[in-house]
Amino acid sequence: MNNGRKISGGKYHKQKKKKLYENKSQERTVLLGETKRKQLRARGGNVRTLLLKANIVNLLIDGKLKKTEIKNVIETPQNKFLARQNRLLKGAIIETGLGKARITNRPTREGQVNATLVK
Repeated sequence: MNNGRKISGGKYHKQKKKKLYENKSQERTVLLGETKRKQLRARGGNVRTLLLKANIVNLLIDGKLKKTEIKNVIETPQNKFLARQNRLLKGAIIETGLGKARITNRPTREGQVNATLVK
């Protein structure tokens, strides 16, 4: 393959450096544990709340919300090893005080964990 080179063998050079807002942020995953949040400054001076650890879930049961405790992560659709590490991701099935539930939001972005009961 050409490995990013021209037909003549010369290198391609970047047009410009990346701006600060174009850089990727650190990838974060929510762990099971005592609830811990972090505030980040977003673009435009806005504040974004990140969730680092969580042990409480907002469970939707018949159109009503109940707060319950998360006991364990049973499985994750992305990777089975993430369930072993007790990582809370969208689509993960967790064990709560009221039964099994599926996480419906992205906890790393929203600062809370929302789920619905699995029947």
